Amino acid sequence: MKQLILGGARSGKSALAEKMALDSGLAVTYIATATAGDEEMAERIAHHRARRPVGWRLVEEPLRLASAIAAHAAPDRCLIVDCLTLWLNNLLAAEDEALLCAEQRAALLASLPNMPGHIIFVSNEVGMGIVPLGELSRRFCDEAGRLHQDLAQICDRVIFVAAGLPLVLKGTPL
Repeated sequence: MKQLILGGARSGKSALAEKMALDSGLAVTYIATATAGDEEMAERIAHHRARRPVGWRLVEEPLRLASAIAAHAAPDRCLIVDCLTLWLNNLLAAEDEALLCAEQRAALLASLPNMPGHIIFVSNEVGMGIVPLGELSRRFCDEAGRLHQDLAQICDRVIFVAAGLPLVLKGTPL
């Protein structure tokens, strides 16, 4: 099963993904896309690490997400990919961002339907506010929105989380 969990910052998305992974009874691999570029981000990463069970595997992959998923997906495994918008940010900040972003996005979307096991994607919904003023901010919102739409078509279940409350948009209820 492939699932996409969307919501705002601090909405409870990651906690829900972690609970679903734990409840699956499968071995869990956490694929983290964040990089600690400053002290505040390092604290966020530490907070996430501290609440994860000790037995979960951790893979840190800020750019080549499709390859990381392919390397760790298995019928008896649950992957949590947290977070797609941080991954997208990393791609947009890369040196050859236009090529890398298109290449990595295409690789993810092409490979995902054939991936075995249970995969839970976590991402920030950024398209519910005003259109940003800056060109890069607008591009980020556009790219995130397109990625979410494409993943929602592929995923078996799509969940929106607000205030820690999940709302199933597609698929079977929780």
